[in-house]
Amino acid sequence: MARAARARHAAGVDARRYTDLRADGWGRGRVEHAVRSGALHRVARGALLSGIGEPTLVDKLQALFLVLPPAAVIGFHTAAELYGFGVLRSRRPHIVVPAGTPVPDIRGVATHQAVVPIGAPVVVAGLPCVPPDRCAIDLARTSRRLDSIAILDAALRSGRCSSQSLAEELWRHDGLRGVRQARELVPLADPRAECRQESQLRLVLIDGLLAVPQVQIWVDDEWGEPRYRLDLGYEELKVAGEYDGSSHLDRDRMRGDRHRHNWLASRGWVMRYFTDVDLYRRPPYIVATMRDAIARASRG
Repeated sequence: MARAARARHAAGVDARRYTDLRADGWGRGRVEHAVRSGALHRVARGALLSGIGEPTLVDKLQALFLVLPPAAVIGFHTAAELYGFGVLRSRRPHIVVPAGTPVPDIRGVATHQAVVPIGAPVVVAGLPCVPPDRCAIDLARTSRRLDSIAILDAALRSGRCSSQSLAEELWRHDGLRGVRQARELVPLADPRAECRQESQLRLVLIDGLLAVPQVQIWVDDEWGEPRYRLDLGYEELKVAGEYDGSSHLDRDRMRGDRHRHNWLASRGWVMRYFTDVDLYRRPPYIVATMRDAIARASRG
């Protein structure tokens, strides 16, 4: 991306360096007053935005690049959001600089110095980013295990990465912290998982030494037409598990869910539902519950 003293965007937002505002005759007090009144938005020390409305993530990043070193690129959580697999959000923008490059100390910005060569950046919305596979593996090896599988699933679902490209990226990270975790999880990644919790529920079952569950199982009605789709389970045994966020659903949606549950039960399906409490505080309960359901189904 071209480095300029001023950047103008299609939405009518201007990114300006503080030093250039001063050169244009703005006094320090005028700048501070504009920030307090909302006429200017301070993105980072020395980088500001002006314009109508709340600045977008892209606006803020464009302004930030006015004060970053030329070799800096966007990585980790921020690049994942731009690529469309931003499972983990971060309040701070994440920037990567090559090995040997001085790491800028900018308040509110997470700056990472690369150990592995970054390679040619990929431009997304006019911004230079680490390649998508590099971004996914960086996050998969540095995030907690349950989040890492969700990131990898989302990376595949976005179409930015493939199982093969992720596997090829892994060897470049050999010896780095967390690469063993990433190496274990890449073969388990599945783009069919539709949300973070579905991905995490699947991993809980696998880590609990249950068979790898099928994902997104369609159940047909008596005319052979697909009727309901289940998060994950074991089709041959008619056992399925789902993440249940029904505490946030309205009454009509809950009625529909009850009808769905009864319809599946009448056709021999054993359904088990789990909440955020189960997923994040008592995963052994999930494993034990599903193991019991599988054992009962196996006995007929």
